[in-house]
Amino acid sequence: MASSDKSPAPTPARGAVESTPPGKPMSMGQQVVDKGASMLQSLTPVKQISQHVCTFALYSHDMCRQIETHHYVSRLNQDFLQCPVYESDDSNARLIGIEYIISDRLFEALPTEEQKLWHSHAYEIKSGLWVNPRIPDIIGKPELENLAKTYGKFWCTWQVDRGDKLPLGAPALMMSPQGVNLGKVDPELVKKRDDKYNISSEEIRESRVEIEEPEWINPQADYWKQHGKGFAIDIEKTEMKLRAPFP
Repeated sequence: MASSDKSPAPTPARGAVESTPPGKPMSMGQQVVDKGASMLQSLTPVKQISQHVCTFALYSHDMCRQIETHHYVSRLNQDFLQCPVYESDDSNARLIGIEYIISDRLFEALPTEEQKLWHSHAYEIKSGLWVNPRIPDIIGKPELENLAKTYGKFWCTWQVDRGDKLPLGAPALMMSPQGVNLGKVDPELVKKRDDKYNISSEEIRESRVEIEEPEWINPQADYWKQHGKGFAIDIEKTEMKLRAPFP
């Protein structure tokens, strides 16, 4: 069955990388319906999004595959954040995954096997790879200091970088950039992002020297650094539970 570390068999849903999935253009009638619905419904969870973060992610099972990611962050409390992740900040950007972010306090309470699925954020922030586009660092510094001590779990559900026109196969676990071997991000990928926003990751890195690093990063996170192993999902058939959960 499908695995997150293998490309699915060729189908009409795969081909050259494009910015939109296959489908007919949206009709005028559909636009009217969508506009009316947005005016009448509260869309409360979406309106809690308060930050746009642009950074990079690496596939756990193949860290040579690196992508630019755009996280739209909402905070449920001081220890927990959640982020739908898009391929870009364009109006037609595809939703490619979800990341959950937790404090070090919550992370330390997780079972060891669960901790292996998470990554740290300290290097990503200190290195200037994690940016809030169009927000001066001086404004975002208090939040960056908090986030440097957090851990994230990011599942990619749409591998657009391999040309999938639709979300195919199993979700893939993603890792954060790190300052060693396979964790380093391709400089050309960073330059492309920096040019888009007219920023310099190197200058941002220098401006974040005073952000304190965590006293300790749990080695179960960023598991590949110590063990040289990644994680992939295999989808297998299983027997269904045939008993209804109600009388």
